[in-house]
Amino acid sequence: MSKCEQCIVRQFNSFKHLKKEELVRISACKTSKFVKKGEILFDEGEYINGVFCIRDGVCKVSKMSENGRNQIISLIKKGDLIGERSLISDEASNLKAVALNDMEVCFVPKEEIIRDLEKNTEFTMGILKDMANTLKKADNIIVDMAQKTVKQRLAETLINLKKSFDINEDNVINIQLSREDIANIIGTATESAIRLLSDFKKQNIIEFHGKEIKILKEQELIKIAQGF
Repeated sequence: MSKCEQCIVRQFNSFKHLKKEELVRISACKTSKFVKKGEILFDEGEYINGVFCIRDGVCKVSKMSENGRNQIISLIKKGDLIGERSLISDEASNLKAVALNDMEVCFVPKEEIIRDLEKNTEFTMGILKDMANTLKKADNIIVDMAQKTVKQRLAETLINLKKSFDINEDNVINIQLSREDIANIIGTATESAIRLLSDFKKQNIIEFHGKEIKILKEQELIKIAQGF
């Protein structure tokens, strides 16, 4: 496992604001581990007490509703931090994180990061900006769920997946999601998500490559997402 001060991943998150001596100290106290596809990183009701830095892989962060439906809130990828809320709140996590593929993560205990938050204002502002961005995304999800149709939400999700994960040499989105995962992102039954994806395929808007999706007509998806 690499040392924090030598790790390129930190350039993608708030850790880039830490000084070398702060990174050396954090590196000495962090723990690194591999998480297999399908394994739980942390569960609802669990006290995280620190921050996870994603060195490789993707995890889905979800919330279980009272009727037993799993709503995926976000997909956390390489370079992202997760668990920042535990730094300022002593509450248990209200979310669950599950590895979508094999992951490599580093965990930094809360007490170590608090020391840096108290002394390094750039780092503090970086963490606050990340949390503000997370809240903004959550606000958008609430509005979308209330005002957009499932079809619009699916189109928007496909556009966002391409933006977040980019495409490979075959123009296929670089993320494998099950149909159930897609349904849990857009807030509908799996059967409805499958039917809508099939409709998009029939209209030659997308193409399937196993579990992967290739966008053929992005402008059409943008129109659908906007309600046209």
